[in-house]
Amino acid sequence: MSWKTLIVATCFAAMAPFTHADDLVEQTQQAHQQASEHNQAREAQFALTERELRAKLNQLKATRNALEAETEQLSDTFSDNEQQLASLEDKLRLESGSLGELFGVVRQASKTIQTDGASSYVAITQPEFNQTVADIVAADTLPSLKQLNSLWQGMLTQMQTSGQLQTLSLPVVNSQGVSSEQSVVRVGNLGLVNEQGYLNWQAERQVAVPYRAQPDNTLTSAKLEQAIGNVGETVLVDPSRGMLLGQLENAPSLSERFAQGGFVAKVIATLLAVGLLIALYRGAVLLSVHAKMHRQLKHPESPEDNPLGRVLKVYHDAPKRDVESLELRLLEAVVDEQQGCEKGLSMLKLLAALAPMLGLLGTVTGMIETFQVITQFGNGDPKVMADGISMALVTTVLGLIAAIPLLLAHNILSGQADHIRGMLEKQSISLVAEQAENSDQRVETGQAA
Repeated sequence: MSWKTLIVATCFAAMAPFTHADDLVEQTQQAHQQASEHNQAREAQFALTERELRAKLNQLKATRNALEAETEQLSDTFSDNEQQLASLEDKLRLESGSLGELFGVVRQASKTIQTDGASSYVAITQPEFNQTVADIVAADTLPSLKQLNSLWQGMLTQMQTSGQLQTLSLPVVNSQGVSSEQSVVRVGNLGLVNEQGYLNWQAERQVAVPYRAQPDNTLTSAKLEQAIGNVGETVLVDPSRGMLLGQLENAPSLSERFAQGGFVAKVIATLLAVGLLIALYRGAVLLSVHAKMHRQLKHPESPEDNPLGRVLKVYHDAPKRDVESLELRLLEAVVDEQQGCEKGLSMLKLLAALAPMLGLLGTVTGMIETFQVITQFGNGDPKVMADGISMALVTTVLGLIAAIPLLLAHNILSGQADHIRGMLEKQSISLVAEQAENSDQRVETGQAA
């Protein structure tokens, strides 16, 4: 390498740091320029956003001002309307005068008529009058002159027809649910009757339904015709317009009362039936035995097939026994006959003791059921608890009803058995005494000889 080349290389090596510094300065200037441009863009974006927000704010302020102005206008209009309405009400009150009171009286009377019409039998033949009453009740304006005339004319017609008998053709639903047109008689405003008795008019369905329970000597259409022809004949009328008949319908019958007792009631009835059968059978047997023994007393020399006859037979079969042996044999025969007479009485006494205990069991069961219903549904409705209480009371009554006749039968039959035993013991003592007398006579005869 020449010295010229070495000098050039040395110069370039000395200039390299200055060249790198210039590059750094240039890069720094470019970074500052880019940051400045970015900041200027962001500032422009912020300025645009500020202008948009100010425009929206101005728009909202304008809308608020418009709404405030409209609110003030509506408030003024409302105040004007209130003043105008108050003046119109005063004018209406002055112009209507007593018509307002008339409207109130008419509406009140119409409501009363509409309420009574649900249970009124006269209203059946006045559908137009019923519609007029409904229109007056539902209206919020003064009734028209036509409605007022229809109202008082309909009321007058009701008063007149409430004291008359009228034959009508109405749909009647029988116990099977079949509806058919039948001829019924309207007894004023008290009720409807047909050939079977009173009918329950259901205004909602516009049908008549026979009452499930009719009173004794109930009123029928045939009895009405007969009473019209015979002056002075009286008939049975329900003045409550079906209320008493409804209560009679709700009253349970004997079979329904028994059904309320449930399974326990059936068991008590079975015990009563078994006990009565035993009592009747044993009563018939004891009566027959008693009659046979009375016949036997008339002929003691010929024993028959009855308790007294069998005791007499023991005496006749052992005429030469001593008194002690005869007494024991007769006592044995009396004990055997006593067991036969008292047969079935212990079972009767047991049934009489079980009946009230079963009644108490039904009472406890019914109360448990009642408390379960109260737990599930509360005690607000007494009808919900009626089944359990009915079971409790019915079983108690049935238990007492079963126990009383069974105890009475047991007492009567025990008395008859005791009477038969007394007769046997009396005859046995008499036979023993007779045997003892005969023995004494034989002893005296032997000593005399």
